[in-house]
Amino acid sequence: MNAKRNCAVKKQPILINRTPEIIESRSKLPIIGEEQVIMEAISENDVIIVVGETGSGKTTQVPQFLYEAGYANENMMIGVTEPRRIAAISVSQRVAKELNETSDIVSYLIRFEGNVGPNTKIKFMTDGVLLKEIQNDFLLNKYSSIILDEAHERRIFTDILIGILSRVVRLRRKRSNPLKLIIMSATLKVDDFSKNEKLFFDKPPIILLSSRQFPVTIHFNKITPIDYLAEAYNKVYKIHTKLPAGAILVFLTGKLEVRQLVLKLRKVFPYKESDFEVGSKTKCKTNLKKEMSKPLPDINLDDYDIERHSDDELTLSENSSNDEDNDEVPRKIMRLTSSPLWVLPLYSMLPVHKQSKIFEAPPSGCRLCVVSTNVAELSLTIPNVKYVVDCGKTKVKEYDPLTSVSRFSIVWESKASANQRAGRAGRTSPGHCYRLFSSALFNDEFPEWSLPEIKTTPIDNVILQMKNMKIDKIISFPFPTMPDKQTIIEAEKRLILLGALEVGNNDVNNITPLGKSMAAFPLSPHYAKMLCLSKDRILIQYMLYIISAMSVQEYLPGENVEAWKKTKLSWVVKGEFLLLGDLMVILRSMGGASYAMKKSGLGGLQEYCNKTGLHQKSILEAWKLNNQLINQLNMSVPSLKLNTDLDMTLPTPIQAKQMRQIILAGFLDRVARRLTTNELSKNNIRPNKAAYYTSNLLSVVYIHNSSVLKKSKPDWVVYQDIFEVQNKMYIKGVTAIEPEWLPVYANKLCKILKVLNEPKPRYNEETDKMYCTINATYGQAGWSLPQAEIEFPDIEQKYSWLAYFILNGNVFAPLKNFRQYLLSEPDLILKPWMKFLKDSFYLLVRKLNENRDDSATKIKKRWLNNSTYLLEEYLNWLPQTAHKEVKSIWPPSI
Repeated sequence: MNAKRNCAVKKQPILINRTPEIIESRSKLPIIGEEQVIMEAISENDVIIVVGETGSGKTTQVPQFLYEAGYANENMMIGVTEPRRIAAISVSQRVAKELNETSDIVSYLIRFEGNVGPNTKIKFMTDGVLLKEIQNDFLLNKYSSIILDEAHERRIFTDILIGILSRVVRLRRKRSNPLKLIIMSATLKVDDFSKNEKLFFDKPPIILLSSRQFPVTIHFNKITPIDYLAEAYNKVYKIHTKLPAGAILVFLTGKLEVRQLVLKLRKVFPYKESDFEVGSKTKCKTNLKKEMSKPLPDINLDDYDIERHSDDELTLSENSSNDEDNDEVPRKIMRLTSSPLWVLPLYSMLPVHKQSKIFEAPPSGCRLCVVSTNVAELSLTIPNVKYVVDCGKTKVKEYDPLTSVSRFSIVWESKASANQRAGRAGRTSPGHCYRLFSSALFNDEFPEWSLPEIKTTPIDNVILQMKNMKIDKIISFPFPTMPDKQTIIEAEKRLILLGALEVGNNDVNNITPLGKSMAAFPLSPHYAKMLCLSKDRILIQYMLYIISAMSVQEYLPGENVEAWKKTKLSWVVKGEFLLLGDLMVILRSMGGASYAMKKSGLGGLQEYCNKTGLHQKSILEAWKLNNQLINQLNMSVPSLKLNTDLDMTLPTPIQAKQMRQIILAGFLDRVARRLTTNELSKNNIRPNKAAYYTSNLLSVVYIHNSSVLKKSKPDWVVYQDIFEVQNKMYIKGVTAIEPEWLPVYANKLCKILKVLNEPKPRYNEETDKMYCTINATYGQAGWSLPQAEIEFPDIEQKYSWLAYFILNGNVFAPLKNFRQYLLSEPDLILKPWMKFLKDSFYLLVRKLNENRDDSATKIKKRWLNNSTYLLEEYLNWLPQTAHKEVKSIWPPSI
């Protein structure tokens, strides 16, 4: 039984099949053979799909094939998109090396940097960079071919590019200037591309490149453990103590888990540099060789379900229930082996210099063990990995388009992701993948594929960018996977609230001038509007700091960082600075980091981060975005003359207040009101809790512990993000606001109940605007607001009041002389019953309302074409004796 289960399952060679739909390439076929297959398909088709398993080398091969076939010349180049910035850089360097070309020829361009020049022939870039280029040149005339790599990841911008390029390919063919589109995927799940008639009328051929990697043995746990973190620790312990040399790669779900396992493994298998000095290195190596040369113990494979494996490797005993207590493990281990473990963490927020350690050789006598999130699943190839430990879980961010609530959930990974993880063990030699779950669970519970990103994230920015490219009817766009209709509707509603779109006819909401300005920035629409509203030069600099930091993942540390707790509280003391809240903390942190970097370079920044608890990687990314936005603004508005090397001073209280108003205008749909005493009691919440209602949720939300406003608990706040943890809602990025601001800066979400006659509306001659005091409510829940003065809304009363101000001589100065001759007091025109009478006095209001003329500016434009406009209606208010004089000065402002 055991012998049978240990037999290696040999891969059968794949024959070349020249059918119209699928062209396969044998794994042992020479490179020139694969090149011939691919180039024949490209020459005969405008669109092809290349599918290659992990290790097939398609990412570097296909650009080289096109380059050597002459698809790059003086006027045209080859474009390659990667979903991740690190991949765009590393793959461009590798292709340049393999082609023996310089970075002038094979270049890259990502969000903040690049080395693309006039001689570039192969250009690697992120999908967002290419999408921006399409906005300026829809036909991409300087490209002969476009390669979309890692399409199986289903990133939003990659999906949008596939839809747009499917149309560009047709247009270029009609103009006898064909564009070759190569879609590359690591999985066979390509039906969303190949069989989607909205995308491609003719099914594109699929080229299958078999993997050149070594076989990987897959081992399943007999029973799925409840505590996968403890099981991962047990597995690494057994691999290191019982199996031959080879690096170990462990997949976990998040940074916290990674750190916990790293600390535990380092404690159990400690590495001390003093033990490995010159005199003892030889001894250590000798001991290691002796250890590895010992006869290997017999392992009972009945404890394993094995999917496929090679016959030249040992496997581990899986009787985890009989493990010794963890406290006893270190002494037991050190008797089994004297070899320490070189344990390194890997997650997205780890500084680059620490991430790069995984590519370095471990100290002599140590086995490398990398504990990683799914960042190592595709983006990075860690050398010499022989053993993969897969917990089977992944952390996903779920988003509710109706409520804008986000939540992080730990779920089973897809089968495709599990195969990708396993493939990391077979890059340099035969390997093993230990799955910490049963084969039955894998077959029955794991989804085949991960959901496309367009199904799980807000698409507001995507829709804004598409509208800016004049793709008006989003529902008709050829998405590889159509987003839910409700998601599109909710995104367009939010863009209408922000003023980026206007309500149109036939379900088509066109982009506004403000929306076009917002689309110019690589920011979410909320932040883009904040930037567009920051007209004062000094305010722009402050808002750029805030927006850049808020656009970066995990910019602020968690609440458990002690250094950070002390730092942020010292930055926010009282007054407007405290009311600006968490965004004041961000502003101070960016200013302090800027000063430290200018004074002592990266070393000074690192020292500043150690002192405050901030993330150096996040600060550098925010700083790059800040400089990019400054350069973009200076090109668009040269008179601004913004400085990228500015010494930031603290804002004045007035500037801090203005920033609070701008933040409200950008996040007008993310307002929360503190629960009253009665509401707290009704919900069984303690009186001292920072509990709030939001405008679009029935549930109570709480200010997160990391917020500096948690203790002060302002009555009204605006927040940047809302998320759910263990069935409890929290808001982050909190700033205090005044409720009377809502009708001014969030008027689209306010309902005006009444325009008050006292205090009386007023006309401002300088701005040519009328203002009134109102009673209003905010949001779906109809929260009552204090009386507030706003610009007169576009209602019928507005034209009555404008007529009143005209008769009083407030709007046109020459008419002041006739105020004394009026047949009745102007107040008469304000009487509600006047509109029901056929009275000549009310004709002035009717005329203004009919033409929607609500300002002096609009009336003056009418007079340019019709000099007697409003003359007859005005004369109705004067005796016959005054008519001649009025006619002589009409129109009164020209």
